Amino acid sequence: MSYPNYWFMSAIKNNLAELRRMIPPRVRIIAVSKTKSVADIQLAYDAGQRDFGENYVQEMLEKVPHLPSDIVWHAIGHLQTNKVKFVAPFIHYIHSVDSEKLLVELEKQAEKNNRIINCLLQFHIATEESKFGFRAHNYQEVLDQISWEGFPHLKIAGVMGMASFVENQKQLESEFNTLLNIFLDLKQRYFSNTESFKEVSMGMSADWPIAVEHGSTMVRIGSSIFGTR
Repeated sequence: MSYPNYWFMSAIKNNLAELRRMIPPRVRIIAVSKTKSVADIQLAYDAGQRDFGENYVQEMLEKVPHLPSDIVWHAIGHLQTNKVKFVAPFIHYIHSVDSEKLLVELEKQAEKNNRIINCLLQFHIATEESKFGFRAHNYQEVLDQISWEGFPHLKIAGVMGMASFVENQKQLESEFNTLLNIFLDLKQRYFSNTESFKEVSMGMSADWPIAVEHGSTMVRIGSSIFGTR
């Protein structure tokens, strides 16, 4: 069955309004728009949404030229170094920085484009090995080797993590607490004088209430906004 455009507009608008009613104003809603059409993203934009997250560079590149220029774009999927040059001219946040090699390439491309790019350090906090990120058990020895002053065109804005795909609330709480504790440790260890280091990006459609309760400042929500079609 096909529905008229106004039906989807009403659904997206209502979904966003309900989320804004439930989620504290201190928490930024990132609308995950992967696989969603330009028309759907425009509907969310028209409902007041400005932050959008995409997983795949090619898909993002196809959408950006057809959408309003004041959208704040977030790259939330694993980012290969050879793709950085394509997003550097416009991206606002990279949520998935998981290596020094990627930091170096981001700095190089940000400088070329005369831009400052916000970066979040991704940490592996889940049980699934397929997820990316610095490992929670040894991140200190890895990050201690990085000269953080060497990235003048990057703003290290915080941390990101993806919890396990489970319904066990205790496990989710534990994983979100792990990320929050990593954030607090990094804040003290490297970024105590860095005002921009303030974001904890965790929580999605299924688990955002737990994430917010445990310190999230950014939630990445797709199906609860756009539906699962």
